[in-house]
Amino acid sequence: MSSHSDNTARDLVAPRLHCPACDDGPLGQETGADYDCRAFRDALGSFATGIAVVTACAPDGEFVGLTVNSFNSVSLDPPLVLWSLDLGSPNLEAFRSASHYVVNILAADQAEVSQRFATRIPDRFGDLQLCIGVGGAPLLHGCCAWFECANETRHPGGDHLIFVGRVERFSHDPARLPLVYHAGRYRNLARD
Repeated sequence: MSSHSDNTARDLVAPRLHCPACDDGPLGQETGADYDCRAFRDALGSFATGIAVVTACAPDGEFVGLTVNSFNSVSLDPPLVLWSLDLGSPNLEAFRSASHYVVNILAADQAEVSQRFATRIPDRFGDLQLCIGVGGAPLLHGCCAWFECANETRHPGGDHLIFVGRVERFSHDPARLPLVYHAGRYRNLARD
């Protein structure tokens, strides 16, 4: 290689792949005051996620639960996980004040359970089989994993509240594949 070159780092990359963020001209959509929320949501949908139902026992003894795909691990030592909840959720105060909650990772055959907890029907738990876990939080049967968490901390995150839970007990069923969500649809993993 010559010691003198007029090439920029960009010129040295070959072959050049199409990348909207690198093309000359507009660099994609900026997130200013009037950006398109739907386009942002669609772009986020490019990231495949699992689906979970977070459940808790509210201080009044009523079970609450909702579908999320915002679940993520935070730390192995101590064992911490996080998920987020829309500030407009009618369940916000119940989750904020619950001592514990369970992150139930849904299995591939549980799309109906995901739909049930994503809607505002009165009795989401109805005919479901449950076990009662730490702090009275319900565990849903048939999932591929469960994380029973102490409701450790919460952090503001724009239009959501971020919950960080300390995992006190967990379990998983390696024979069950997870339910996956990508580009606005449920998907299934193929076994290798």
